[in-house]
Amino acid sequence: MGKLLIVGTVAFDAIETPFGKTDKILGGAATFIGLAAAQFEVDAGIVSVVGDDFPREYLDLLEQKNIDISGIEIVQGGKTFFWKGKYHNDLNKRDTLVTELNVLADFKPHVPEKYRDAEVVMLGNLHPDIQLSVIRQMKRRPKLLVLDTMNFWMNHTLEALVRVLAEIDILTINDEEARQLSGEYSLVKAAARIHGMGPKYVVIKKGENGALLFHNDEVFFAPALPLEEVFDPTGAGDTFAGGFVGYLAASGNNSFNNLKNAVIHGSNLASFCVERFGPERMTSLEKNEVEDRLDQFKELTQFDIELR
Repeated sequence: MGKLLIVGTVAFDAIETPFGKTDKILGGAATFIGLAAAQFEVDAGIVSVVGDDFPREYLDLLEQKNIDISGIEIVQGGKTFFWKGKYHNDLNKRDTLVTELNVLADFKPHVPEKYRDAEVVMLGNLHPDIQLSVIRQMKRRPKLLVLDTMNFWMNHTLEALVRVLAEIDILTINDEEARQLSGEYSLVKAAARIHGMGPKYVVIKKGENGALLFHNDEVFFAPALPLEEVFDPTGAGDTFAGGFVGYLAASGNNSFNNLKNAVIHGSNLASFCVERFGPERMTSLEKNEVEDRLDQFKELTQFDIELR
C-alpha cells in the first residue's frame, strides 16, 4: 500500500448554481483530494487546519473513508476557512462572493511523523511558502511531488511560487492559469515554458474539455466524459488531482505511460463529483460505479484507425 500525504484546505463552502444553492457544507481542496484518493488502496493522510466550529461529523466522514486526520489541526476559538460562490448559467464561470481565511491566515502545517516518509505528496492550492515548508519537513525527497496552484498566487506571490516550482515533479493547473504563468497562449508552448521552471510533467486541466499531460515532447490528451447533467463543478479539479495521485500512490509506477492511466482515473472520478453539490457524490460512490464508468471512458477513447 502506497503512502500519500495531502496538504490543503478543509473548509466550508456555500454554493449557488442554476440548479439550487446550499448553506455552509463540507468543502476544501484537501477534502476533495482525499475522498478521490480513498478510491484506491492507499494510506492517505491530510494536513490542514480548521476551527472548533467544524463539525465532528465531517471529520468522522473522512475517517470512515480511511483517511488519516491526525494532521488536521483544530484551533480552539477559531473559525474554519469559508468560501461562497455563485456559478453562471454555463457553469464554466463563477463569481466569488465571500472568502474568509479565518484560521488559514496563520496556518503553519505540521506533518505527522507517520507521513514524513510518504512516497507521494500532493500539495494542494495554498500559499507557496506553506507548500515549500511541507517539502522541508519530509525525511527524504518523496518519489513524487505534485503541486496545484492558481492565478491568485501568480498575481501576489510569484517569486515564492517560482521557488516551489523548482522543487516539484508535477504541476496541475488549468488552461487559463497555464497561459498566465507561462506568458504563452499556445498550451504546447506554455507547457514547455513551465517545464523550464522545474516540473518534469505538466497536467493542464480544461474542465469539460478534458485534460492534457505534457512530458518534454510527449503529449497525452484525455477527454472529459460527456454527461447529461452537470450539477456543481466545485471541487472537480481537486477530485481529478485526488484520483490522479491516488492511482499513482497505489500503483507505485511513475512512468509517463502510467501517468496516462492516472489522468484517466482522475477524469473518471471528477465526472462523479459534478453530479451533486459539494462532495456529496464522492461520499456515496461505490466501486462498481467507478469501474462501469471507466469502461465508458475506454469505449470513448479506444478505436482502430484504418490507414490507407
